[in-house]
Amino acid sequence: MKPFETIGHYVLLMRRTFTRPQQPRMFWRQVLNEVDNLGLSSLFIVVVSSLFMGAVMTMQTDNNTENPLLPAYSLGLVTRDTLLLEFCSTVMSLFLAGQIGSHIASEIGTMRITEQIDAMEIMGVNSANYIILPKITAVILYMPVLVVISMFCGMVGGWGFCFLSGEIPVSKYIYGIRYAFIEWYVWYAIIKSLFFAFIITSVSAYNGYFVKGGALEVGKAGTMAVVSSSILVLIFDLLLTQILL
Repeated sequence: MKPFETIGHYVLLMRRTFTRPQQPRMFWRQVLNEVDNLGLSSLFIVVVSSLFMGAVMTMQTDNNTENPLLPAYSLGLVTRDTLLLEFCSTVMSLFLAGQIGSHIASEIGTMRITEQIDAMEIMGVNSANYIILPKITAVILYMPVLVVISMFCGMVGGWGFCFLSGEIPVSKYIYGIRYAFIEWYVWYAIIKSLFFAFIITSVSAYNGYFVKGGALEVGKAGTMAVVSSSILVLIFDLLLTQILL
């Protein structure tokens, strides 16, 4: 019965979260603060990981496709499609689950054990709506931006490998990136990122909101938030791939 109890608590929490904010101006101010707090802090890891993963993908593809029958531009084609279809949405979301998920769970869990949430409830404030909804909104708004940045940086990383190694002409790599481009792949990655953003934020908020105990339990909630949201991201990646492609 424990899984059904957990799902029930999660659904009820989301029902309380998605209500109309009592003060819209304050809500959007909180959203901007969360974008600054969560989004900008994640930009560095997105840029660095995308640059190096783009270079590694290009290098691995070059080392494992030495068939002379394959055209030189296939290197850019494979790197592009790998970035668009999986890395920039799914793998990047797994990275951000550790960055964002643990932060949200720890922040809300600390508010719970220090009785700040209880104080809000006593004053008649919908604490779930006040605390969680701005975080979900902010992450959903900036996650597609991070995905697009990841796409660009990944392809730049592959270009950097070609430029520095000289094993393949840069012009061939760029031609492969442009060859048989399917615009839907970009929208596919963005749509997946919206689902993943909601999963990471809401699951992490749930783990933090229902913390009981002290600082040790807050740490456990942060770990559980990362693990559970990562598993759900992989499950929904499979489901969304079946639906969208």
